[in-house]
Amino acid sequence: MLSTGIPLDNYSVILRCRNEERYIGYCIQSLVDFLGDDVEIVLVDNESTDDSVRIANTFDYLNIKKVNITKNDYSPGRALNLGVENCTNDYIFIISAHCEIVKLNPTDVINNLDSGYSAIWGKQIPLWNGKKITPRYMWSNFGDKSTVNYFCENEDRYFLHNACAFYYKYTLIDYPFDEDLSGKEDRYWANDIIENGKEIYYDSDIVVNHHYTGDGATWLGVG
Repeated sequence: MLSTGIPLDNYSVILRCRNEERYIGYCIQSLVDFLGDDVEIVLVDNESTDDSVRIANTFDYLNIKKVNITKNDYSPGRALNLGVENCTNDYIFIISAHCEIVKLNPTDVINNLDSGYSAIWGKQIPLWNGKKITPRYMWSNFGDKSTVNYFCENEDRYFLHNACAFYYKYTLIDYPFDEDLSGKEDRYWANDIIENGKEIYYDSDIVVNHHYTGDGATWLGVG
């Protein structure tokens, strides 16, 4: 785990979860490895029917808050806003339950948020059953160059991805995610923020492995 000069209990983590038993344990362990035992984790569970919650409960030494959302009430933005409401710390890390941190300096993230960025998002490496795949389509946005207000040519808009993203809590209170969207709440949020004169930062020195899930919309053209 990285040694930093800032208490890591300043972080709250939001995990959206629905049937993530295959990877959620790896995700939580990586949070412990990089953010320590005092990290607050808000698990927003969307009626999981597998062992996801039981696996999370095996980390009984952690501060894990379990918040339930029903399928009828679910949208990505609503789940995240509910998570924010249950976070008690100043800095929020949103990570997919099937992602695993590979590289992270938590102090750098806090310093960058304190410098004025409204959000910081990291690099994702797509893994298909453990195999690194060609970063095409959505994955091509996660390059090696850090960028302010990264613009995605394919989508013709600014880009941000909530599988690995950091925020100051009160930014998300002032600018919550759109709860009426069925997906890509992160991109719409980013474009609204930038149109309001603010900046977001893509930090390629933050790296997570993003593991394949069968119902994931981002896995077009696996291979």
